[in-house]
Amino acid sequence: MSAVRVDTASHNFIEGNRLQLLNSGSEYFPALIAAIDAALYEVHLEAYIFAEDTTGRRVAAALARAARRGVAVRVLVDGFGAREFASGLGAELEAGGAEVMTYRPEAGRTRFRRHRLRRLHRKLAVVDGSMAFVGGINVLDDFDDGKSTSPRFDYAVRIEGPLVARIHAAMRHVWRLVRWAILGRRPPPPAQLPVAPVIPGTAQAALLIRDNLRHRHDIEHAYLRAIYSAQREILIANAYFLPGRRFRKALMAAAKRGVSVKLLLQGRVEQILQHYATQSLYDRMLSAGVRVFEYEKAFLHAKVAVIDGHWATVGSSNIDPFSLLLAREANVVVHDTVFAGQLRVSLEAAIKGAAREIRREDQRHRSWLARLAATVAYSLVRILIGVTRYGGKQYKD
Repeated sequence: MSAVRVDTASHNFIEGNRLQLLNSGSEYFPALIAAIDAALYEVHLEAYIFAEDTTGRRVAAALARAARRGVAVRVLVDGFGAREFASGLGAELEAGGAEVMTYRPEAGRTRFRRHRLRRLHRKLAVVDGSMAFVGGINVLDDFDDGKSTSPRFDYAVRIEGPLVARIHAAMRHVWRLVRWAILGRRPPPPAQLPVAPVIPGTAQAALLIRDNLRHRHDIEHAYLRAIYSAQREILIANAYFLPGRRFRKALMAAAKRGVSVKLLLQGRVEQILQHYATQSLYDRMLSAGVRVFEYEKAFLHAKVAVIDGHWATVGSSNIDPFSLLLAREANVVVHDTVFAGQLRVSLEAAIKGAAREIRREDQRHRSWLARLAATVAYSLVRILIGVTRYGGKQYKD
């Protein structure tokens, strides 16, 4: 297997971090709001979606409380995912003293341009420079579809320790870029605020980002390196799973050499094109020995993985062309058996209690219409990526 060329400087693991795995919004939002309410100096938050629903209003209220007591509050949202935010909750926050900006606003745009597909898909927060949250959870209700009796299946990580400074720096960098784009000149760097003492921990962790300059492939390469070196088990849960050719071959090669490879994927139709395009991969994956499970209890929104019980990742990046080739993403990668073990137990419980395994005989009995839908969906995704001219070669068979 050929080695993947990786900018190792961007994958430096930092020791001494304390991590807490947060399962879905029921654990994430109370932890986030408590941290905001305890903030003394600064709250910096990035979100793809910041909805004006019960959850969004609760988070916005906490941010407003912080701003009123003199905390520097900065909120950056995506112009497509949170296109109503600026005129709603965002305006209210600005009126209360918070700073609010929008990444690539969509208002008034009618012509299609390739760069409009470059979205801010990260979900990050840093409080007082000493606590960070990284994950895949948007600021919106867990039950926003009005049908589910179970919450959206997703994860975040609360981080304390030296990695927080790297997360904070990444957020400040994008904040400056957006301010520059809005103001037409480079703004001064934000003032250095006091930082609370670092709480020591034991976990090794790294922040991996995806952008369109120096870090275009960091997240994908981190996955590939871990998959290539896997000896026992690969467990991936991903909302939108449509990897390129090299990623698919790496998973199938791992299964063929005896590694247990399990994929926990979306079982409900949320994005119809991606849903059926993913199903076009099942036959080849199953033939190679990869096991595929579809989560049916609620919408699956997770972007996580555990490999060999010690490597784990939690973040915003799906394994599809839109995340791996276009969007700004952020994942935390962890080398820690305790954290990886907690995530593995959670994923195995979801597979056992809320998912249906897709078997080769199921594929053989699919209707011709279902097969056609999968083939057409995959072809359309390939055409879309080809039109954008972003990495289309990865999606040629």
